[in-house]
Amino acid sequence: MTSHLIPSAEAAGSAARPARPRRRTVVLAAAATAALAPISALGSSAAHAAEAAPAFLHGVASGDPLPDGVLLWTRVTPAPEAVPGSGLGQATAVGWEVAEDKAFSRVVASGSVTSSTASDHTVKADVRGLRPQTPYWYRFTAGSAVSPVGRTLTAPATEAATPGIRFGVVSCANWESGYFSAYRHLAARSDLHAVLHLGDYIYEYQSGGYPEAKYVVRQHEPKHEIVSLADYRTRHGKYKTDADLQSLHAAHPIVAIWDDHEFANDAWSGGAENHTPDAEGAWAARAAAAKQAYFEWMPVRTSIAGTVYRRLRFGTLADLHLLDLRSFRSQQSKVGNGGVDDPERTITGRAQLDWLKAGLAGSDATWKLVGTSVMISPVAFASLPAHLLKPLAKLLGLPEGGIAINVDQWDGYTDDRKELLGHLKDRNVKNTVFLTGDIHMAWANEVPVNMATYPGSGTAATEFVVTSVTSDNLDDMLHVLPDTVSLVAESAIKAANWHVKWLDMDAHGYGVLDVTAERSQMDYYVVSDKRRQDATASWSRSYRTLTGTQKVERADRPVY
Repeated sequence: MTSHLIPSAEAAGSAARPARPRRRTVVLAAAATAALAPISALGSSAAHAAEAAPAFLHGVASGDPLPDGVLLWTRVTPAPEAVPGSGLGQATAVGWEVAEDKAFSRVVASGSVTSSTASDHTVKADVRGLRPQTPYWYRFTAGSAVSPVGRTLTAPATEAATPGIRFGVVSCANWESGYFSAYRHLAARSDLHAVLHLGDYIYEYQSGGYPEAKYVVRQHEPKHEIVSLADYRTRHGKYKTDADLQSLHAAHPIVAIWDDHEFANDAWSGGAENHTPDAEGAWAARAAAAKQAYFEWMPVRTSIAGTVYRRLRFGTLADLHLLDLRSFRSQQSKVGNGGVDDPERTITGRAQLDWLKAGLAGSDATWKLVGTSVMISPVAFASLPAHLLKPLAKLLGLPEGGIAINVDQWDGYTDDRKELLGHLKDRNVKNTVFLTGDIHMAWANEVPVNMATYPGSGTAATEFVVTSVTSDNLDDMLHVLPDTVSLVAESAIKAANWHVKWLDMDAHGYGVLDVTAERSQMDYYVVSDKRRQDATASWSRSYRTLTGTQKVERADRPVY
């Protein structure tokens, strides 16, 4: 591995030092490590492989921006048969460059790294020595092949009083349910500092498993449920052939966490609802394979304990705390048996909860943003008609009998939630905003200290939940037009949950979070038809919370 920094006159000395059916001035470059996972050969001879030119078929990406750096990613295909998960293809030298302009006339950093089967031919370069809050362009080379050009943006300096930051926010992109037009519309924006992906970047199901086969828009690869390392690599590789997904990664740095479908539905530390040990082997092996493939294929730095919980800072305006709510959680409780209140059960694990509490209380940033893959706000249900309760039960993890709790979310781990929200209240931690995905609906919530006595008990935080990119929601499950039946369900939920200020059970799309010293505002956008590649996008609603209030109010227009 070789690398070197090429400082410009302006850059020298100015670089900052960073502190539901079933995320110093040096230049570091390292290939992601992985185990060999051979599958059957695909027919090309070794001689042909040696002659074939490398290619960049899966795009480029950047992620986890710091004030002085960013993580770069790509995959090289050294020969036609070296497809993702194949275990085939010779080791290949991959060069990379970072420049201040798209024409690469002002290159400021460069290096090289070797791809191999150990990492499924994915490579990463953790580039440092860059300037804060500065756009850069990057590209990769292998032999005569040159990758597409990506654009990235470093974070503001740690102590910079930046006037604002803006994030795209997405979740739940099921390949078989539709097209990723939401990604295309975010890629077209020039105003974003980064895109937050809050989980379910891929789905593990077999083709026709979700949705059922007659509603599949395009087929997964592999077509069977993914279990092995080769399977997970193949599925990630398939996703990264999508043109809209490639455009998103090339346009903005990504900050991602995982949820359950990067593993298997309703995953917990010792298993998953969608895992059968007798047929699919030990859960530990499957989870390890899923994590390995994720870190190979995503522009994400491996964090504490080899997971995705970590913290990023955006000047003095915001600290972003990112959670892993799958690796350490206890198994989901049976609904209605009282286990949800057991203090021995956890969704975060002790170490992560202590880390989060310390980070929130110790933050001097104006806003404390928390990326959580599942909803922290409690949800109770009034009486609902049976035809609405059944699909809602599937989305929210409820039994069809209607007991009002979602055991896969924070509702199923009430002691952890009580401790965290009590900590925010006792330590007078203001301006905490939870950013959430998972349930294929859009919500704007106040997070009550105690739902039973809300609003008298006060509000601990606010929560903005984004809907799915494609994964099925209420109208998809009922196979009806939007708003045909959802208005009844939405009204019933709001009537039983005064802290829920708004929800949309039908739309697909994305959010844009705009943060200033005065307020945090989520603009909700919807796509016209997830089953069409040329779907349009339009603004739907905006909600905001003002500094110091921890209340949610409607805004009359988007910020951009």
